[in-house]
Amino acid sequence: MPIVGGLDIHRKQITFDYLDTVTGEVRRGQVRPDDRLHLRGWLARFAGRDDVAFAVEGCAGWWYVAEELAAAGIAAHLAEPADTAARRGRKRHAKTDKTDARHLRVLLAEGRLPECWIPPGRILECRALLELYNDLRRERTAWAQRIHVVLFHQGAPALGEGALRTGQGVAGLRDAAADCLSVVGQLQVATALEMIDALEARLHVVRHQLTDAARHLAGAKVLAARLYGVGPVTALAITCWLAGAGRFSSSRQAVRFAGLDITVSSSDRKGPPGRLSRQGPPVLRWALYEAGKTHARTSAPDHGYYAQFCAGCPPDAAPSLCWRTCIGLTGKRWPCWSTWPTM
Repeated sequence: MPIVGGLDIHRKQITFDYLDTVTGEVRRGQVRPDDRLHLRGWLARFAGRDDVAFAVEGCAGWWYVAEELAAAGIAAHLAEPADTAARRGRKRHAKTDKTDARHLRVLLAEGRLPECWIPPGRILECRALLELYNDLRRERTAWAQRIHVVLFHQGAPALGEGALRTGQGVAGLRDAAADCLSVVGQLQVATALEMIDALEARLHVVRHQLTDAARHLAGAKVLAARLYGVGPVTALAITCWLAGAGRFSSSRQAVRFAGLDITVSSSDRKGPPGRLSRQGPPVLRWALYEAGKTHARTSAPDHGYYAQFCAGCPPDAAPSLCWRTCIGLTGKRWPCWSTWPTM
């Protein structure tokens, strides 16, 4: 490519660094403010050229930048953040936006850029919808936990399991709040119930959209049909983040992408060794856990595979076992990951 460059994305500006390999000229600068309109105007300088390529780190904001690059006829290369940082080597100078952009440009020019898959727009929309669903679900759980805390703090009777999911249970909670809680405690419970009702209404709408999307996605349909315990929502999540032609050559790579690999001791890291890295998408780990924990049932067809992971493991390792069981079974269903359909 006669022109190769790197773009470092931040909220207020995009720092660019690109090299014209024919003339040897290097240009650096910033695009302010950081939005589609100003980026599109800056990219106009490359109009009519088909020999331009830019590397963008896969952090917040890469989506619209990659779309604008493609619309301008520029090759977009998405860099994996962790591997890109690792290839920087030992730090000798302060890290700045300029050095980040230059680092991306150098890796791209030398052919050493650790690239990520750029999904089509349909998959990106599904990912965003799944993230919204997961946020609503977690928020609903948080409000339910607040109710339990208020009841315990003021000495009210504890709620039974699943009490907030039935009309009779909610009515019993309101009676217990009126009898046992202070005025402020009653207000806390009433507010929490209103928030839970609003969240459940929105969850119902989003879940309907997710199941409809899963019905029209080949990878999600195949996964739900072949893997026990995988429903439409979890199948959609696993497909949107793990599927795609040529993405992974083995389940080991998928485990690392999901953040389920075990950390090791390193002098330049503060985190303790022997823990899950958790560097991948949290929605993917949630979907893998929900699907994998069904194999703990003795009636599950692949319970024996799950039991192999459990042998010699402590009880608190259950989430990790569920995650790895689901990825392992997915790899068994598709010995060659590159044949897994997406669209």
